[in-house]
Amino acid sequence: MSATSSHAYGIGMIALIIGMSAVTVFYTSFYLPESLAKPSVSEHILHPEKELIIEIVPGAVIEGNENYVPNKAEALLEINNKVIWQNHDDTAHTVTPDHRHADAYSGDFGSTGVLKPGDTYEFLFTEAQEVHYHCQPHPWMTGSIIVEVSRF
Repeated sequence: MSATSSHAYGIGMIALIIGMSAVTVFYTSFYLPESLAKPSVSEHILHPEKELIIEIVPGAVIEGNENYVPNKAEALLEINNKVIWQNHDDTAHTVTPDHRHADAYSGDFGSTGVLKPGDTYEFLFTEAQEVHYHCQPHPWMTGSIIVEVSRF
């Protein structure tokens, strides 16, 4: 190997390292923070006046139980768009979207695991939408929530 080819190899490696460093700095300083930024949302939507409570009643696990009424909840942005599911049943349940659903600010909708008796699942809706959901182990337990823009 001649001295000239070894210098060219060294210069090439230095150029490669500098190029990779520049790409890394750009990606972590500019691209990544911008791509992960959440949209701007009104403080009134982020902190609604009250919460909407959806109760999973005792005995809801029994298919055909008269106590379980499939819910079709309605929420208004700025009024009660923070929704809380409370499990009052003695069986674990989930809040699972029928189709993958994500809110631009709050992210993916749906409980990450089961809600044991006494557990709750909270989700803050920040945009008008309609979401249909069910309980994963008990598919006859269905519900939907319609989030609308407040008129006042």
